[in-house]
Amino acid sequence: MRTRALRSTRPAHRRTAAAAALLMLSAGLAACSSTSTPDDDASPDGPGDAPGASQAVQVEPVRLKTSFTDARSVPIDAPVTVSTEGGDLSDVRITSAAGPVEGRVEGGTWTSTSLLEPGTDYRISASATRSDGEAVERTRAFHTVDLTLDQQTYPSIAPLDGETVGVGMPVVVTFDVPVTDRALFEKHMNVISTPAQKGSWYWLSDNEAHFRPVRYWKAGTDVSVDLDLNSLPAGNGIYGQEDRQLSFHVGDAHVYKVNAQTHRMQVFSNGELLRTLPITTGKPGFTTRSGVKVIMEKFETRRMNSETVGINRNSPEAYDIDDVRWAMRVTYSGEFIHAAPWSEGSQGYANVSHGCTGLSTADAGWLYAMTRRGDVVEYTGTDRPMTLENGYGDWNLAPAAWKQGSALS
Repeated sequence: MRTRALRSTRPAHRRTAAAAALLMLSAGLAACSSTSTPDDDASPDGPGDAPGASQAVQVEPVRLKTSFTDARSVPIDAPVTVSTEGGDLSDVRITSAAGPVEGRVEGGTWTSTSLLEPGTDYRISASATRSDGEAVERTRAFHTVDLTLDQQTYPSIAPLDGETVGVGMPVVVTFDVPVTDRALFEKHMNVISTPAQKGSWYWLSDNEAHFRPVRYWKAGTDVSVDLDLNSLPAGNGIYGQEDRQLSFHVGDAHVYKVNAQTHRMQVFSNGELLRTLPITTGKPGFTTRSGVKVIMEKFETRRMNSETVGINRNSPEAYDIDDVRWAMRVTYSGEFIHAAPWSEGSQGYANVSHGCTGLSTADAGWLYAMTRRGDVVEYTGTDRPMTLENGYGDWNLAPAAWKQGSALS
């Protein structure tokens, strides 16, 4: 259940890129434009408007024209345009508690270049020069359409801002309401790395998109993520709820190579073999998956219960251990690397686990201390493959296949 407020308070800033895809709509908005009366929040234009004034000195009043017809429910997925009748428009300012709206005047019409906030009160202040040379100002208020939470999608991001991660960590964006216009959203989802490394997005579903480079991140890389999605139409009447920005750092290149046939794990850091550890993996019927996995989360201690992986409590294979030490998750389905003191006699010789990778308590503690989220574990030696969706399985697709998962491919 989502517990966010019905109308969130968003950052005041808007990027001009967020509305660029929508500016083409502004040309067609004149057909539904509205014209204000000449005294909208302003005094009469001058003596020429007074009763009894001669035809020779009468001056046409300045009227404000806008692209919307209902000032109580202005849509947020199209630019706002402002023009005038009876005068030459020189400047427009649209403001709200959320901040100013960016825009520009071209050909006598002001067009917004940033998107509006839903459920927000705005005020237009337009400056124009009347036909007699007099400078006048016209104002108008409007309110944007109110949206419920079900009409907005919020992007959660992994890793966290400021986090140091391993070289296999993808950028994971999860939307709480489906995005059907993936292409429009992807155009506003930017990842920049220093040093620069090519990469692309892959949509696992309408609710989840991952970004990864062609190869593992280079150690020492700094990565910035900029999701310019606030008020952007996601399709089916859904809109982006908030812009998100974060940065993270890629640490040392930790790659752990597990061979289920030799019962060994080789631990590499920046290409150097640090240690070779005896391990045990899944026994027949509980085969450990081969392929590239990524450390997803870490627990100093964790309860492990067989019912969470589909083994009934009455099964002879059932287990319930309260305090498994140094546990590191590598799949959603329940594979971990962890201390397994009960199987130390088999480590290095046989596979006796229910799919996890077991080490001695000392070896597991040493590995845990150096490991970060995003470190890579490469498994070989079994006939059960790792899948893309079972954790951060991103690296099990070749670069060409990964690129095809982009909405812009």
